[in-house]
Amino acid sequence: MFALIDRFPLGMLVMVCATLGLAPFVPEPHVWEKLKMLAGGELARPVDMFDLVFHGLPWLVLALKLGRLGRAS
Repeated sequence: MFALIDRFPLGMLVMVCATLGLAPFVPEPHVWEKLKMLAGGELARPVDMFDLVFHGLPWLVLALKLGRLGRAS
């Protein structure tokens, strides 16, 4: 699994997080809205869970990539 993450260019991951990870930008990013719903115990509908995974996955992959880069240096 980490071999695949290591192959992703860092710049591409940052761009994916800045676009898909934050879309839609107005009134607030979906990932932020879904995280607030999760913290408030309001994340119950399947579409909301899908949105959290869909918009949160780029951030998770970026965090793993940065963690791997931090360990390598």
